[in-house]
Amino acid sequence: MTSVATGTDMSATTAVRRRRYVDRKSLLPLLLFLPPSLILFTLFVVLPMIDAATFSFFDWNGYGPITDFVGFENYADVITHRNFGTAVRNSLIVVAVSLLIQLPLAMWCAIALAERGTHINLIRVLFFLPYMLAEVAAGLIWKFVYDGNYGLLPAIGGAIGVDMPFVLGDKLWVIPAIMLVITWKYFGFHMMIFIAGLQSIPGEVIEAARLDGVSKWQIVRHIKIPMIRSAIVISVFFAITGALQLFDLIIPLSNGGPSHSSHTIVTFLYQFGILRMKLGFGGAVSVLLFIACVIVALAYRRILFKVEQN
Repeated sequence: MTSVATGTDMSATTAVRRRRYVDRKSLLPLLLFLPPSLILFTLFVVLPMIDAATFSFFDWNGYGPITDFVGFENYADVITHRNFGTAVRNSLIVVAVSLLIQLPLAMWCAIALAERGTHINLIRVLFFLPYMLAEVAAGLIWKFVYDGNYGLLPAIGGAIGVDMPFVLGDKLWVIPAIMLVITWKYFGFHMMIFIAGLQSIPGEVIEAARLDGVSKWQIVRHIKIPMIRSAIVISVFFAITGALQLFDLIIPLSNGGPSHSSHTIVTFLYQFGILRMKLGFGGAVSVLLFIACVIVALAYRRILFKVEQN
């Protein structure tokens, strides 16, 4: 009976959608707004992707005709490059830090600051301010903080009698230092998404749970977090895709150094593809990154679909 009912519902939904598209009132906005979007998407997304994929099969420096076909040689050069593994590892570290530190911290702050109030609003704005800064500006601010000669960190170390390392010039410290900046920069953004989700929960649900003697932790675990699942899904997606595209914080902070130890995949592409005029090499990196993003998106969608079914 359930399968029959489900099939009937799907047929009805399909029929409604078909009527909606055939309806002139819906068709007119579609014809007005869809073509410009498709043209812009084709010009600025599809064509550059096709160009990058084309360049990846040629040895080309950006000048003159593209004639030197090299097949998959650029891909082999990327995969065997001594710094590519480091870039992939660093990108995966950013993903892990975003999921395991940044999002839980944002959730904790959101639960603590979900109530309405003047002081709470000020604290929210304070936490959200780093996200409003441009990435380059945030990177330059933290570069001053970390500066080993004149920065804030060595000044604090000198005040308490501790010699601070040159964190951006040390292979051991540069990645933790960058992870701190990434967490500081983006956790306020995820916090605001979670707060919006928490404020959409009906107050009667929370009040009923309190009257039944449910503890605060149980309310958070069994009511609040499950009811803001959509907000969590969006935040996780933004965290993963943002981590894979990280570029403009790394350049002002460390420029991929020292000794190329802090490159992400995108800064690796920029450093060894664009700056060295090896556009075929850079095209191969961009194609590999695109494939990785597509795999992540498909896997993420599949996992979500299974969770929704359960």
